[in-house]
Amino acid sequence: MSTDVTAPGTVPDKPTLDGLEAKWVAAWAQDDVYGFDRAAALAAPRSQTYAIDTPPPTASGSLHVGHVFSYTHTDIVARYHRMTGKHVFYPMGWDDNGLPTERRVQNYYGVRCDPSLPYDASFTPPEKPGKDQLPISRRNFVELCERLTAVDEAEFEKLWRQVGLSVDWSNVYRTISETSRATAQRAFLHNLARGEAYAQEAPTLWDVTFRTAVAQAELEDRERPGAYHRVAFAGPAGPVHIETTRPELLPACVALVAHPDDERYQPLFGQTVRTPLFGVEVPVVAHRLAEKDKGSGIAMICTFGDLTDVIWWRELQLPTRAVIGWDGRLLPDAPDGVPAEVYAELAGKTVFSAQQRIVELLRESGDLEGDPRPITHQVKFFEKGERPLEIVTTRQWYIRNGGRDADLRTALVARGKEIQWIPEHMRHRYENWVEGLNGDWLVSRQRFFGVPFPVWYPLDEAGEPVYEQPLLAPEESLPVDPSSDLPAGYTEDQRGVPGGFMADPDVMDTWATSSLSPQVASGWDTDPELFAHVFPMDLRPQAHDIIRTWLFSTVVRAHYEQGQVPWTHAAISGFVVDPDRKKMSKSKGNATTPIDVLEKYGTDAVRWRAAGARPGADSPFDEVQMKVGRRLAIKLLNVGKFVLGSLGATADLVGAEVSEPVDAALLARLRGVVTEATAAMEAYNYTRALEVTETFFWQFCDDHVELVKTRAYGEDGGPVEGATSAKAGLATALSVLNRLLAPVLPFATEEVWSWWQTGSVHRAAWPTVEELPTGGDPALVGVAAEALAAIRKAKSEAKVSMRAPVESAVVHAPATEVALVEAVRRDLVAAGIITTLTVEPGQGPLTVDVVLAPTE
Repeated sequence: MSTDVTAPGTVPDKPTLDGLEAKWVAAWAQDDVYGFDRAAALAAPRSQTYAIDTPPPTASGSLHVGHVFSYTHTDIVARYHRMTGKHVFYPMGWDDNGLPTERRVQNYYGVRCDPSLPYDASFTPPEKPGKDQLPISRRNFVELCERLTAVDEAEFEKLWRQVGLSVDWSNVYRTISETSRATAQRAFLHNLARGEAYAQEAPTLWDVTFRTAVAQAELEDRERPGAYHRVAFAGPAGPVHIETTRPELLPACVALVAHPDDERYQPLFGQTVRTPLFGVEVPVVAHRLAEKDKGSGIAMICTFGDLTDVIWWRELQLPTRAVIGWDGRLLPDAPDGVPAEVYAELAGKTVFSAQQRIVELLRESGDLEGDPRPITHQVKFFEKGERPLEIVTTRQWYIRNGGRDADLRTALVARGKEIQWIPEHMRHRYENWVEGLNGDWLVSRQRFFGVPFPVWYPLDEAGEPVYEQPLLAPEESLPVDPSSDLPAGYTEDQRGVPGGFMADPDVMDTWATSSLSPQVASGWDTDPELFAHVFPMDLRPQAHDIIRTWLFSTVVRAHYEQGQVPWTHAAISGFVVDPDRKKMSKSKGNATTPIDVLEKYGTDAVRWRAAGARPGADSPFDEVQMKVGRRLAIKLLNVGKFVLGSLGATADLVGAEVSEPVDAALLARLRGVVTEATAAMEAYNYTRALEVTETFFWQFCDDHVELVKTRAYGEDGGPVEGATSAKAGLATALSVLNRLLAPVLPFATEEVWSWWQTGSVHRAAWPTVEELPTGGDPALVGVAAEALAAIRKAKSEAKVSMRAPVESAVVHAPATEVALVEAVRRDLVAAGIITTLTVEPGQGPLTVDVVLAPTE
C-alpha cells in the first residue's frame, strides 16, 4: 500500500487554504493513505488494530452541521490512532432501508407502493411527478429505492471526503445489501431458534399516516391541545361521570376503573354501568394505576386509547372492542355488542371528525355535562410522524429485550458496565432506559423497502395462515425475499391459495438491521478471520439521543449472538444547537447546511470548531467562531512558509541538538505539550488536546519565532552555531506541531508537511517526548515572552514601528528570574533592536523601562 502522497516539494510564495480540499482528497485517494491493510493487521497482535463501528447515516436524509461535528469527532480519534502506528479499521455504512428512504422515493418520483400490483419490468417513473402518486408494485418500488439511494450515497461520500473523513472507502456497506440482508436474516433465525424472537397478536402503537407499527424507542411526547369532556354513564344509583379527552372511543369502552382505595367508587366495584349513546353494559373495576385526583377519579377503559388502557386490559383480562383502523379512521363495522345503528354515525370518519360528531350526539342526549374544558397535554407521536399515534391490535414480531424479563434486564445493565463510556455519565442514560422498559422490542414494520423476515406460513383449507407452523428459510439460502422466493416443497402457483402458502408480509425495523452494524462491517458472514480479529470493536461513536435505539439494540444483538459487548468504548457526542440552544433539525428550520459553511470558511476551520465541542456536551453553533479556526489554519501555512522558506529550516534539523537556552527551553515546553496532548487523546478528550496544542502554537508563532528569527538569519553578530540552533528548534517544533494538529486540521497540516517531508503527515508517527532533546528550562519561555511583550507594548504606545530601535531597556525582574532574562539576552536584544540592555532584580512582577532611540 502506497502512502507517499508526494515527495518534498517547494514552499509556495503565497500559501492559501483555497483548493486544499480538492488537492489532498484526490492525493489521499490515489495513494490509498487511509486504506486498512487487512493482511498486516491480522499478522499483528489485536492491540495493534483499532476498529470503529462508524454510524451509518441515512443516505436519503439531509446533513446539517451537527452531523459534520459528530463525524469529525470520530475522525479525529481515528487519525490519532493511525498516527500511533495502529491499523485503523474505519469503514463507512449507509442506512438505506426504512421509512425515510420510502418517503423520499415517493416524493421524488411521485409514486406509492401497492403490493397487490404485479411487477412491471418495463416500468419507467414519470418525468414530472403528478399531484396524485402513481401506484406501483412492491418490486418496482424497491428498485426505485435502490436507484435513488445509490445517487444519494454518492453525494454523501463526496461531502464526507470534503469533510476530510479518513474512512477506508473501499470498505463500505449498505444496510439493504445482500450481505446485510443475509446477516440480519441469519441473526433473526438464531434469535427465533433460541426463543429470543417471537410473534404475537397484541395491542400495538401505530402510526396511521405511514400505517406501520412503532417501537417504544421511537416514541416522543409532544404538547398538544385537548379538552376534557364530562360524560355521564348510567349507574345503578344514578349517573357516574367520567372525564375523557377521547369521547370518540366510547364505542370501544370495556369497563370503568377507579383506584381501589377511592371511597367514592368502592360501592360500584363489581357492579356494571351503561355507556351513553350505545347502552353497552360494562363493569366497574379497581386498579392501582387509576388516579384519584385526576378528573372525576374514575376513567373509562377503551381498547385502546393509550398505553395505560393496554395495561388495564391485560391485567384485568377485559374483552376487546376495536374501533380504530390502520388508516386512523373508525372501522366500518361496529364492535361486538355495540348497536350498529348508533355506530353508523361514526363509521369511516377520521378520529377528529368522529370526536366532533359524538360530542354533538352526547350534547343532544343530555349525557355531556357542561362545555369541554380545554387543556394542554402530552401526546405520543412516532418521532418521524405528524399525527398522534393510535393503538391497534396487530400481529408483530418481537425480540426479547428485558422489558418483561427482570433477569435479562439485569444482564443487559451489566453489559453496559462492561463498556467504557465517554463521558462516563452517559452510562446512566443507558441504564435508565433499560430499567424503564415495559415491553419487548417490536422489530416488524408494515413497510416495503427493508429486510424481509425469512418466513412463510402454510395456508389451511380455508386459506387462513397457520402461524403456529412457520416455514423458515435455511441459512444457506440467505438472503431471501419471501414475497418472490419459495419455501421448500412449494411451487409458485401455490402462493396465496388454500392448501398453499403465504409470505410473511412485514420487513424488519431499520434498527433491527443497523443494530448488527459491527457484525456486518467486520465480516461476521463474509470474513470470519477478520471478524475474529476486530470483534468486539474498539469504539462506537454516536449521539446521545439514540442510546435507547442504536446503542442499546446493538448491545442486545451482541449479547445474544456473541455473548459479549460489541465494543469496548462508547463515545457519545452532544447536539449542535442553534443560538437559542435548540437542537438543529431540518423540520425546525434551524439547521445550517454544511456545504455552505465548508465552502465559506474551509474544512479545517469547521473541523477546528467541531473539535471544540467536548464529548457528550451540546454546543451552540455560531459561524463567527469559524473565523478563528480559519485564522489558525492560515497561520500554520504562514509560519510554515516563514520557517521553511524565509529561514531555510530543513527536515534534517528535526530533533537535532540545540545549543542556545531559548531553543532548549522551547523544546522543554513542547515536551510538556506532547505529554498532555497525548494523555488527552488517549482519554478521548480531543478538545483538551487541541487547547493545549493551540495555546503553545500561538506562543510559538507570536513570541518564539519573533524572538529567534534574527539569530536564525545569522544577523545578530553571534556565532554560526546560534543560527543552526535556532533553525533546529524551529524545525523540530514545526514538525511536532504539524503532527499534533493533523487530526483536527488535516488539509493545512498535509500542505505544510508536503513542503519538506516525504509521505503523508497522516501516516507519520504521533510525536513523543523521546524524540525531543532533553534539558532546557521551560520557565524561560514565559519570561522571554513577557519581556518581549513589554518592549512591544512600549513601542505600540509610542505609536512607532516594531522595527524602531531602542536606545536602552532596563528589565526589572524578580530575583528568581534574573538568570532567565540573562539567558535570553542575546535574542531579546536582537528581537527588540536594543542598544543597551540592563537586568536588575526587582520586588514585583517583571517590568521593562524602555527608552526609544531618537528619530531623525
